[in-house]
Amino acid sequence: MMPPPIPASPASMPGSNLSVVTPSYLPDLELCVDLNRSVLELTAPGVVHHIIVPAQDLPAFRKLQGPRTEVHDAREFLPRSFIKTPGVNVWVNGARPWPPVRGWITQQILKLSAVSVLHVDGALLLDSDSVLIRETNLDTFRHNGSIALYRKPGGVDKTLPGHRLWHASARRLLGLEPPPDGDLDDYICWPCLWEPRLVRDMLRHIQEVKGRLWSTAVGAELHFSEMMLYGLYVDEVAAGPGAHVSEMQGIVHSEEKRLTQADIERLLRRAPPDKNVVMLSAKAGIPLQDRRQALEAFRQARQGSNHRGVRP
Repeated sequence: MMPPPIPASPASMPGSNLSVVTPSYLPDLELCVDLNRSVLELTAPGVVHHIIVPAQDLPAFRKLQGPRTEVHDAREFLPRSFIKTPGVNVWVNGARPWPPVRGWITQQILKLSAVSVLHVDGALLLDSDSVLIRETNLDTFRHNGSIALYRKPGGVDKTLPGHRLWHASARRLLGLEPPPDGDLDDYICWPCLWEPRLVRDMLRHIQEVKGRLWSTAVGAELHFSEMMLYGLYVDEVAAGPGAHVSEMQGIVHSEEKRLTQADIERLLRRAPPDKNVVMLSAKAGIPLQDRRQALEAFRQARQGSNHRGVRP
């Protein structure tokens, strides 16, 4: 049984063909505040930001609730058989108690579930440690008239054994042959845009292949990537999108390495002018104030360029 749908934005409102989805939790609240502010500023009036948090964190996140921001209890998007283990970020699925479902896997199930019930053309997945830096709409992700799928050919080599495990689990879930030897295509990207209609088709396909609820099938995997799953489904099961791109739309710092304010400003200054999102990993230990000051300096520089008629 699928979770109840998230209400879509009214079709008459501009930008209602796009939604933003963010799973978050209390330690990332201030990062999520900054992300939400950027979504409201840099997307059209009909775009709704859906923030999904654990039940105990709802009171803290309620301050973000508004006409274009919906704060959801994570349990809205999990089967009733999923039971949280006290004190640790692990869930037990009563439909298949072993192995327990790690928090990382549960968060990916939340993303799949939330997007599957959106009735918009595109769902932009943004974690709390991301922030929009330029105006963003569905056309941002179109290439030659079609919503493009990010794919980096041969991007998974021997230096990325975890990515190969993600390939293998995705192919099992989709009923495909195991991954071939050699380098594999990479579908991991920031930001990540999915078409909800394809997500719904993909989850139905998994249930047909595995003969059980898709969330139970995914929760049984020890190594899993929702982005790898979606990419392989679109390319190898759904006959592929109309277009592919091999360059991310985001400026990404995914290393667990601390950056100073000057480092961030330099990263932003050197980035190509067509990037719409900055992702600075929450695990990098960057002080919030350094991050905010660097992003604000970039924002002011961008506005100054706009006023002078120069593309930032």
